[in-house]
Amino acid sequence: MKAAIYSRVIDEDQKAQVQLFFNALGDQGIEPVIVQHFFEQITHTIQLPPNTTTFSSSDDLKGEVEVIISLGGDGTLLDTITLVRDKKISIMGVNFGRLGFLASIGQEEMKDAVKAIAQRNYVLDKRTMIHVDANTPLFGNVPYGLNEFAIHKRDVDAMIKIHAYLNGEFLNSYWADGLLVATPTGSTGYSLSCNGPVVFPESGSFVITPVSPHNLNVRPIVVPDDNIISFEIESRSDDIICSLDSRRELVSKNIQLAVRKENFEISLVRLRENNFLKTLRNKLSWGLDKRN
Repeated sequence: MKAAIYSRVIDEDQKAQVQLFFNALGDQGIEPVIVQHFFEQITHTIQLPPNTTTFSSSDDLKGEVEVIISLGGDGTLLDTITLVRDKKISIMGVNFGRLGFLASIGQEEMKDAVKAIAQRNYVLDKRTMIHVDANTPLFGNVPYGLNEFAIHKRDVDAMIKIHAYLNGEFLNSYWADGLLVATPTGSTGYSLSCNGPVVFPESGSFVITPVSPHNLNVRPIVVPDDNIISFEIESRSDDIICSLDSRRELVSKNIQLAVRKENFEISLVRLRENNFLKTLRNKLSWGLDKRN
């Protein structure tokens, strides 16, 4: 069995855990296929299994790779989405970052997680994604994201005015620093920090959340994900910022933008004893009395 390995960078104090991870792969007979830049970073300090190979791009991930393992935080896992694309490759996130809603498998669970991969004893959570359409090319050949699409004013500019439409019907005009459309997966990310609601992954919805709105009666709204959401933007500046997960582009305010549900889903690996409610309770400390 082959598993692709992706990471951005590993800190010096995490290398012992990385070594334990690759030891576990070797013990379970899993052949690692490591992204080239990470391989170059660790090859002289980490003892890798003798059957280790590398890859450089999405095109290198062939059919024999069943799963890609992300070592890092949620941002690192979002990078892996751009590599997997519509391939039938499952994604497992091992949390070497901070909060880790998506990379929810802790370092103390690594050996169990690798064993579960080897025995194919895990659950696949299907997650919907958001797709961006525009009248000019945006985000290369990966115009989709797992968490959210956002429209922002530039840092030094005044607020912008965003007219939003659902299937061509006017929804609202937002005077704000920005506006974002989050998937259920992304509802626990940027949208949550902007007072958006937590939405269950299987809810079949989008969350439209304003960023620092001028009108206090403008609140986040949940809409079915079979809607096409389009935008018109007014700004004193000629340019605005569009972001898709962790990627950002500067575009003209006259751009024509719309978002919709992507035609394919991705599969996140979950250990059988974990679930969304457990992740919420652990990451948000729900049900704990921290007054003492």
